[in-house]
Amino acid sequence: MSRRTLAGGLAIAAAITLTALPATAEQQSVRFPSAKFPLGTRPVPTKTMKTVAQGIDLYDVKAGTSTDGYTVTILMPNGRDSGTQTAAESVVAEVEAAGETASLQKVVRPGVADSPSKTEYMVRVGLWSLKDKKKAEESAKKLKEAGLKVKVDYLGDDGLKTTGPWDVKVAMIDARTFRGSYVASLGTSVAKRETVSSMAKAGKALLGINGGFFNIHTSPALRGEPLGASVVGGKLLSEAVEGRSAVVLKGRTAKITELKTDVTAISQDGERVEVNGINRAATTDEVVLYTEEYGSKTPTGGTDAVIDANGKIVSLRESGGVVAKGTQVLHGNGVAADWLNEHAWQEWTLKFVTKVVDLRTKKAIKLTPDVNVVAGGVGLVRNGKVKITAKRDGHDSMNMILRRHPRTLLGTTKNGSLILATIDGRQPGITIGANFVEAAQFMRWLGATQAINLDGGGSTAMVVDGKLVNRPSDGGERAVGDALLVLPQ
Repeated sequence: MSRRTLAGGLAIAAAITLTALPATAEQQSVRFPSAKFPLGTRPVPTKTMKTVAQGIDLYDVKAGTSTDGYTVTILMPNGRDSGTQTAAESVVAEVEAAGETASLQKVVRPGVADSPSKTEYMVRVGLWSLKDKKKAEESAKKLKEAGLKVKVDYLGDDGLKTTGPWDVKVAMIDARTFRGSYVASLGTSVAKRETVSSMAKAGKALLGINGGFFNIHTSPALRGEPLGASVVGGKLLSEAVEGRSAVVLKGRTAKITELKTDVTAISQDGERVEVNGINRAATTDEVVLYTEEYGSKTPTGGTDAVIDANGKIVSLRESGGVVAKGTQVLHGNGVAADWLNEHAWQEWTLKFVTKVVDLRTKKAIKLTPDVNVVAGGVGLVRNGKVKITAKRDGHDSMNMILRRHPRTLLGTTKNGSLILATIDGRQPGITIGANFVEAAQFMRWLGATQAINLDGGGSTAMVVDGKLVNRPSDGGERAVGDALLVLPQ
């Protein structure tokens, strides 16, 4: 199924390496590691632990100290932080023409499993300590007045060598002793965004974290739409981006894999049509299925076939109506609308054949009521080794791979235990987040043999016993598309 888819003396070595971590031996239970913190200079972390419920331990972990400061980054002509050497040298000339001294910084984005390393260049002016941010802002103001596009940059965000600090929450759920279950939640509807706190409260969850990425490039009323596969209670509510990482939940088990989904509508006359999407905005000539969980009106400018719980077409209408409870709507526009008008007559039946395929095993996943799926953003660890699939998962930019951001991470261990973690970031002097390489190393350190990156940034949230336990970078909890909930039963 398709899916839309510094001062003159400052010179920092910008390469980052994949640090080899010792293999984690299979344990009888999931345990917090005794080794030094894996990031930065590998400091000894401080941690406190509390038991949330039988089999669930929550760790509050802090490590590192703040030694990074601020600089002013001069943006490239295309508005990006970095670019080619030729473009950067041109910007250096502009800075010097404005009477300032610029530093040309080479930046190496590390290679990952599906994308080679890439070298770009940044242009920077000045270097100030953490407490002197105002001086950096004053310098930036002068450069702007000279006609340059600039931003004040905290060096801890660069993704290069750092001492931290880090503020982390880790939930370890022991497969041997945990007696609850895992589910996905889209809140009250697919289209609407909600906070993890709201979804956790409604689901009476012991613990919840934010799920996968959601579509911020669609209509504001539809921005809860997951960008990838979503299954809630055995019902497919959003199609997969083929090959993108996901976590399949069944009862108290969790499995990280890659998915493909296929949905076919079969008319009473035997004619078939591929369903291009589920519960999202439709593009030209697409067939999109809307379920009662959608929570918004179907698109205008096409034809809707309203179908009851028995598969009977109860009405054909111009599109743009609500999806009533107990019904689903097959929408088509352009050529797709012609198919509906020819093969979806009122009183006829429409049958849907739905397949969710695990691409690792090549087998279909049976969509029973205890099956849930949350789409991930990027694969980090596979079979105990760092394997970052940034390009396949649509995040192979310099900003996503190298720079540090808040992260929400999910991993599984050899014995089937589940590890959920948040690394807060974008808070200079308090916590700096992680890049993809660091996130993968961190999950390996915790004992994950499989791990993925979920949505992060301002979306990163962990809720325990109804309370937000991390520090979101927005200053408060953001409404998100979906959540993974840990239930007591």
